[in-house]
Amino acid sequence: MPFYVSPEQQMRDKADYARKGVARGRSCVVVQYAGGILMVAPNSSSALHKISEIYDRIAFAAVGRYNEYENLRKAGVTYADITGYQFDRHDVTARGIANYYAQNLGTIFTESPKPWEVEIVVAEVGEQPDGDQIYRITFDGSVTDEPGFVAFGGQADQVSEALKERYSDGMSLAEAFSDALAALSAPGNGGSNEITASQLEVAILDRARDHRTFRRIRAARLEELIGESRAIAAPADAGASDSADTAPADDAPGAGTPDPAGSGVRAGSSTPADSGPPTGPDPSSSDRGSGLGGPPL
Repeated sequence: MPFYVSPEQQMRDKADYARKGVARGRSCVVVQYAGGILMVAPNSSSALHKISEIYDRIAFAAVGRYNEYENLRKAGVTYADITGYQFDRHDVTARGIANYYAQNLGTIFTESPKPWEVEIVVAEVGEQPDGDQIYRITFDGSVTDEPGFVAFGGQADQVSEALKERYSDGMSLAEAFSDALAALSAPGNGGSNEITASQLEVAILDRARDHRTFRRIRAARLEELIGESRAIAAPADAGASDSADTAPADDAPGAGTPDPAGSGVRAGSSTPADSGPPTGPDPSSSDRGSGLGGPPL
């Protein structure tokens, strides 16, 4: 008789296998800003892309095993082209493509002996910010709607927490990029403290562009954007340090000194409750890439 494994145990083993494969890569970040949607992925390769265009206003980002999510990308492009040709270009939506990916990944997860080690995001930019859509699809075919921002792959929980503390509606591109870099450098995400332009793959869906909104940010413009993001982050760090340095100490002379006559605190002095311990900024730090058939991107 063949060796029996319960369906519950089989699905659990598949999920653990796929989850470990996705976690070996670096996290990617997708952030909504005032002018569109920003996608940032640590990637040292200039030929193997984690971020790509799917259709006019729709983009694709993925982590995991390159050959597997590249097959998904090409299938999504074909699906979008056929749907737009048979019906109308406006019938091609991020939700439809996300459902298409979810069906395929769900079938592979349940029927294939080995699940695909991928996690993907499909984003669509609208005419107005409230029309933006971001969908996250996991290796088992689960789909979640992610308003505002999403971190996926790698140590996504730590990156998502760091991004949640910094994110706000209506940010500029430089502010969104600064927050994305800070989140990707969060402790536990691996890599170096200093992320350079050669280690990043960056693209945007630009709301102001007509027809095809996808645009990659490379070379000089990426260096300029990194400089702007550091200029934004520096005043916040300096302000936090200054507040920590100038906060009054509890044992300062004259603070809370009792009156010789026993009448309490001297006039003009502050009580210990007037000054609390200063609060400082959260620390930050983290990079990696890969290729065909190797460890996940």
